[in-house]
Parts: sequence; structure tokens; C-alpha cells
Amino acid sequence: MTSIDLRTLNRTLLERHFLIDRTDRSAHDVIRHLVALQGQEPNWPHVGLWSRVAGFRCDDLEALVRDRSVVRSTMLRRTMHLADAEDFAWLRPSVRSIVEVALTHPYYADDLTGVDAAELARAGRDALAGRALTRKALGEALAGRFPVKVTRRLADAVELLVPLVHLPPAAAWGRWGSPLGIEVSLAEEWMGRPLEDGPRLETLVLRYLAAFGPASVMDIQSWAGVTRLREVVDGLRLRVYRGPDGKELYDLPDAPIADPGRPVPVRFLPAFDVALLGHRDRSRVICEEYRRRYAKGASGGVPMFLVDGFVRGTWTVAGQDLVVRPLAPLSARERDEVEEEAGHLLSFIGGDRLSFA
Repeated sequence: MTSIDLRTLNRTLLERHFLIDRTDRSAHDVIRHLVALQGQEPNWPHVGLWSRVAGFRCDDLEALVRDRSVVRSTMLRRTMHLADAEDFAWLRPSVRSIVEVALTHPYYADDLTGVDAAELARAGRDALAGRALTRKALGEALAGRFPVKVTRRLADAVELLVPLVHLPPAAAWGRWGSPLGIEVSLAEEWMGRPLEDGPRLETLVLRYLAAFGPASVMDIQSWAGVTRLREVVDGLRLRVYRGPDGKELYDLPDAPIADPGRPVPVRFLPAFDVALLGHRDRSRVICEEYRRRYAKGASGGVPMFLVDGFVRGTWTVAGQDLVVRPLAPLSARERDEVEEEAGHLLSFIGGDRLSFA
């Protein structure tokens, strides 16, 4: 069994994520390669694609959502993602268990006492058949049949029980917060095709490894939110490595491994970027101290920047200002490189001023 060190894992991840050299591939191709981009807020996926795709424009992503090539919906880890529509057709059924189990959380259970989930799902489908509604309107449409204190919770529950997509302009550039008043529609109607009847877990594992490998079974499960994947992994013909901590890491047999000495430019990553959230053990890109402080659990809701391939600071947008916050002192050369890339990001987001905090 070949051993693989931390720096090699780091370069391999960044290379497969197009974070060393921006790619000439289309934004659609990159989304397909990464399986899905997390996108609770509209602007973050745009920044993630800008960091990876040469010449990326916000219109590129918006056009994909408008023409229904890419959909925005609840999927991996029960969070909002953007995925290729054809991938969503197998991806959502593959993570169905983790999505629906959310109904047992007090957030839902306390407000939906006595509501039959299957009946609510049927009513939700009926309410949305042939039309789109905001979640507020969907909750109000269901309230007469299911009298609950918080009608919005009915719509939230339907979104877990029934595959829905968020219609344009849900993924349009412009908001650093969650979009408001977005309409939802039945996924199968919007895409014009049915979803798969059941999970495709082998596909899930293979597609993950193509973008995130080498990785452990726990890494795969953490990324997907799906458990009991050991048997699936064991049934595949995969290459096995010994990681820095001695644990087994799996990869596609012909997947390239990067040169650990390869230089890496400064890169700015959005909140919830898949490079930061794609593994349970995130040491290949962020040290444990910073992970505990900013990206503990599955949140990762802090935009960060990389120096030499590893997290070295955070950034934020305050009004029209881009504020960069190093987490440790930067050398003069590193600061110049961070400032140069931050200047490019400032131009992309249409900001006025760059500052270091």
C-alpha cells in the first residue's frame, strides 16, 4: 500500500478542483466535475466558479439555471446546492434518507405534530402541480388542510419530502444573504424528466472520488451526509493509499496524483466552498486550529483564502469594501500576492476598496 503525505493530498485536491490553474472548461463542466456546489446564498457559487474558471462571468451561471441545465435544490448534507440537472436526477434519490430524516428534528417535529408526512407530500405535489409558488404561498395553500401554528413549516417540510427546485432568479448574482421570495416548482416538471427510482450509491462514490480523492469512507459519508457506504466502497475496484494518519484512503485506479512541490497561487474561496467541506478530515486544506475556530462541523460559512494551498485568512464584503483578514502574519511576498489576487476579486464583485484588517 503506497503512503501519501499531507502536501501531496493538498496539491491533488487543488489540482482536481482547478484551484492551481484556472481551467478553460465551462462552468457547467466544472459543476458536473465537482458533483455539486453548495449555495445557500446566491453570490457564493459565483465566487467559487470565478476562482476556478478562466474568464468566468456571473451570466454564465445564471444562464445555466435559466435554461434548466443546472438546478438549485436541497441535496447533499441536506443543504442547498447547485447541480447539473441530469446529476440531480440520481443525486437527490441517493441522499433521500438524510434529507427526510430532518423531519424528526424539533424545528419540524414540534410544529408538525399530528401531520401525516405522506399525506403532506401528496398535498404539496397537488398544490405545485403545473405551477410555481413561493414557499410562503405554498404554506398558505396547505394551511387549510393542515392547521399548524407556523404555516411556513409546512412548505419547509414539503421541500424535504418532495424534490423541488428553486426557480430563477434564485442563483442570480447580487445578494450576500439568502434570496427572498423565490418560487419553487416540482423538480420533475421543471427538468422535464423523472428522477431515478432509487439511490445510485456506486455512482455517488465514484463521482466523489474523481474530484475529492484520495479519501476515506468517512470523508465520503461526511460530504454526502449518507452513512453505511463501507460496503459500497469495498465492492468497487479502487486504489488504496495509506494517509498521513495511517488510515486507508481510496481513489480511482487511474486518477492522477499531484506533485507535492507544485507551486500554488493565492486563491480566494467563498463561504461553504466544496474544497473546504468535502472531507471529514479537512487537514489537507485547513489546519485544525482554524477549522475549530471558523469551519467546525459542516457549516464552513466563512469565506477564506489560501496561501501556498492552505487556509491563511478570511475575507468579507462590507458594503462596497473587500476586507481581508490574515490569521497569521504574512511575509512581504505573500502579502503582495494576496493583495494582487484580492484586487482581481474586488473587480469581479464590483467593489470599491480593498483593505486589510
